[in-house]
This record gives sequence, structure tokens and C-alpha cells, in this order.
Amino acid sequence: MPLSPLDHDRRYGELDQVMRAYTGQPADDTPDEPSQALTAYLRHTWHTRPWALAVAERQLREYADNPPGRLRLRLGEFYAIPDVGLPETDIQQWLFRLADHIKHSLETGEVPPPATPATHWEWHARFPEYRQGSTQK
Repeated sequence: MPLSPLDHDRRYGELDQVMRAYTGQPADDTPDEPSQALTAYLRHTWHTRPWALAVAERQLREYADNPPGRLRLRLGEFYAIPDVGLPETDIQQWLFRLADHIKHSLETGEVPPPATPATHWEWHARFPEYRQGSTQK
């Protein structure tokens, strides 16, 4: 049975936000440096919903620790990571790396400074009224 929207948000809502930040962006995070996509996510989230960062870190680790099998994906009982351009064998380590960067930011208080949005996701997150295809009434 597919996940209800409420159950999806509880389990994967913030993980989904992190993954959306990578739309059209390379997943080129290194152990020493977060990618432009993750930096954009951190910048926006720190300044708008700082409590969500701990949720994102937990959801990334839980997903990496318990990746879905094909059956659960087919039944819709699990969140399917979008294609980020990495080989499937590298996804788990990448998710842990993202969680480590978020944890480091939380523990040290290092926040990307306010700046002009750097990614498509960040533009939409910061200015949702300018989404392409939205209708004004």
C-alpha cells in the first residue's frame, strides 16, 4: 500500500527537500566541502526553518542505513531517491556525507551567509510566487 501524504512527510519530508535541492545540480559533495546544492539548502533552511535541519540529518541517515528493496519501491512504501547522477553503489555513502555536512553545520553553527539564490531550487524556495506555471488571481 502506498504511503499516505502524512506518513510520507513524517518519514521522508525533509529528505525529499534535500533531494529536490539537487535537481539540475551535480551531487559533487566531498568530505571536506558541501556542493552548491547542499549549500543552497543549508542557507535557505537555516534562515527559514532551522529546526528542519536535525530532521533532515536523521532522515538521511535512516534512509542510508535502511535502503529500500525493489518490492517496497514497487509497492510505493518507500521514498525513491531521484537520479542524482551517481552510480547506485555510491548513493549510500553520499547520503551519509550529506548527513555529516548537515550535522557539522548544526554542531558548529556554521551557516552559509545570506546571498542571492545560487540554484534553481533556492530561487523557488525563496520566491515561490515566481514559480513557472503558477497562476495569479
